[in-house]
Amino acid sequence: MPSSPLAIRDFQLFWIARFCAVLATMGMVVIIGYQVYDVARAQYGMSIREASFVLGLLGAVQFVPLAILTPVAGWAADRYERRTVARLANSMDAGIALALALATYNGWLSLPLLFTLAALHGVARVFTGPSMSAIAPNIVPPELLPKAIALSSIAWQGATVAGPAIGGFLYAAHPSAPYWTAAALMCLAILALTPIRRIVPPQMEGHPHPIRQMIEGLTYVRGHRFLLGAITLDLFAVLLGGATAMLPVFARDILQVGTEGLGLLRAAPAVGAALVAAVFAVRPLKQNVGVKMLWAVAAFGLTTVVFGLSRSLPLSLLVLASLGAADMLSVYVRSSLVQLHTPDTMRGRVSAVSGLAISASNELGELQSGLFAALLGPVGAVVFGGGAAIAVAGAWSQLFPELRRARTFDPPPEVLARAVEEEKPA
Repeated sequence: MPSSPLAIRDFQLFWIARFCAVLATMGMVVIIGYQVYDVARAQYGMSIREASFVLGLLGAVQFVPLAILTPVAGWAADRYERRTVARLANSMDAGIALALALATYNGWLSLPLLFTLAALHGVARVFTGPSMSAIAPNIVPPELLPKAIALSSIAWQGATVAGPAIGGFLYAAHPSAPYWTAAALMCLAILALTPIRRIVPPQMEGHPHPIRQMIEGLTYVRGHRFLLGAITLDLFAVLLGGATAMLPVFARDILQVGTEGLGLLRAAPAVGAALVAAVFAVRPLKQNVGVKMLWAVAAFGLTTVVFGLSRSLPLSLLVLASLGAADMLSVYVRSSLVQLHTPDTMRGRVSAVSGLAISASNELGELQSGLFAALLGPVGAVVFGGGAAIAVAGAWSQLFPELRRARTFDPPPEVLARAVEEEKPA
């Protein structure tokens, strides 16, 4: 058995595809958010609070297709060849990037156009997440999966570091440049996925009707308190404690650092996250993983509070990096536990449920931040959200004691038994 997932050719290609796709997406997301806020302020004459509210609505617009299509995306990842689903989703995202590039280049930007393309971007993302998440467990041995998740997180966080910064500098060179670059990166991701061996999911068990099969993913998570607790912990913590939605406001009107500073602010959490992921790729966590996940969520909330109160760019970057490190610890533990506690026949649908929770926490978190910014101001909204995230960590430790009792990543016996049955020849 290889000692590292990077010794496996298919994982190398998967890593490249993930890096390129996330690099493109993060560059797009940061510029779309800035353009929405800037257009609202410059073209529509809105105040800071009004434009902050519009920025929050952007998250809601992206979440609607995610909420509607997540069951379909999870079913597709468990029903069809997973590389094909991921390539089609990346192709759609490349088309959206080209549309944004043309609109920006020709001066066609408006809030309705930006909101429409952001919603379509949400559609592409909802199909990318489950299919990509379900690929990794099929191309590495189970013993290497925690390391593979850490390395995959390095690709994600490394791209999250570079994407906003590159997007900000490209935007300063020409506003359409980030979108042309994103389209090219999506094409590279498609090319990297193509040589990976075909990944056909096992035949689905249970009811043959597609609608019932989609619902089975939600039913499976609801019936397993451990999975339900792990997924909802991330959902409510980030939903209430997310500060990234307000970064355009802090960059433009509070810290006054412009698009270049916005790129640094968006990249800072990923710097901390990438460092933690690199450590876990070499020295994976092995003991008391559940308790560490809960403490990481509490640290995420505390650093969010400090960021909201900061008026210094260096201090803001430092606490955002710490926030990203805490979030990476939580994500690493949760992702490993969810993947290893889920049989392969359900991985696409369970990954879709997990992805929906992540998207809900991010996109609805933007809406929540926009609403509270309209009521309390952007600083008050961020500080309140950080305190709420700390409260969530304490509440979940009591509501879901299964999380505290998770000592290692070892899956339960019933999941191991089912995996053995799936690998038996028909």
